[in-house]
Amino acid sequence: MKIEFTPRLKFVLALIGLAALSRLLPHPFNFTPIGAMALFAGTYISNKKHAFLLPVLTLLASDILLQLVNGSGFYRDMIFVYGSFALITGIGFLLRGHEQRQTIMVASLVSSIAFFLITNFGTWLMWDIYPKTGAGLISCYIAGIPFFKGTIMGDLFFNLALFGSFALAKWRFPVLAAK
Repeated sequence: MKIEFTPRLKFVLALIGLAALSRLLPHPFNFTPIGAMALFAGTYISNKKHAFLLPVLTLLASDILLQLVNGSGFYRDMIFVYGSFALITGIGFLLRGHEQRQTIMVASLVSSIAFFLITNFGTWLMWDIYPKTGAGLISCYIAGIPFFKGTIMGDLFFNLALFGSFALAKWRFPVLAAK
């Protein structure tokens, strides 16, 4: 299937690409654009297959760059990060046609919680840091709480940047509103 690169899709992809590049900049723990990229893609890339594929490829490309730059791009439990990324893209589908401040904020917070639960479960499962018991899983979640703040703040910040930039651009350039 051939992708039709409309002005809208080009702009959405440019925003996702810029967000992905920001992962290469120094940032507080978990203050990254990945959740926002997935939510934004699910909301604005009309072809569902492409909505999953394009941001995942963008995430993979940024992981490859991180691996080349500082050796931190690949890790044992990355399948859980990618899985949560796919789930968040699905949450973006629910936002389609309902892109108001409140719904974007709720979707952002739900996405942050899903990411926290899924990736910390992956850490518990894939690493030998915690015992494979209910208490070990709870310990893993408790240990992840300090990083959760960065996830929430990063998702809110980057969702504001992505959705806000797109809303302003659609207002200024009506051609971007056409699907």
